[in-house]
Amino acid sequence: MLQLFGVVCPIELLHTQLIQASGIFLAVVGVVATFFAQREMGASWRIGVDPSETTTLVRDGVFAIVRNPIFSAMLIFAAGITLMAPNPLAVAGFLLLFTAIELQVRRVEEPYLLDTHGDAYRTYTNSVGRFLPGIGRTVR
Repeated sequence: MLQLFGVVCPIELLHTQLIQASGIFLAVVGVVATFFAQREMGASWRIGVDPSETTTLVRDGVFAIVRNPIFSAMLIFAAGITLMAPNPLAVAGFLLLFTAIELQVRRVEEPYLLDTHGDAYRTYTNSVGRFLPGIGRTVR
């Protein structure tokens, strides 16, 4: 909206119809992927971490490919939004979201899952990437 009203200027290199169409595609893929990943979690789906709650460690479906498909899908959606209106504020917002998700996963989610599931989670992290297949394996 700010770009439409001239409050922020687009990044000219990225301000093309092809890039914007790619952004729409990525945003739709991100929403659909988020929905399916949440559905695959089943009864283990939750928002946040409750140390008194023990859920099943989901390792099948998309979770056999990446450990955090919901966060991955959120980043795909955010990348799409950034490409639809490519400006410095959108890029900064994307980078801020990426940083926040990294911190949430590394400082909150992974320690909780390691405490809750122990060696089963450690083995899982050795073979499945954090956000992308093969990248970010192994919890420190």
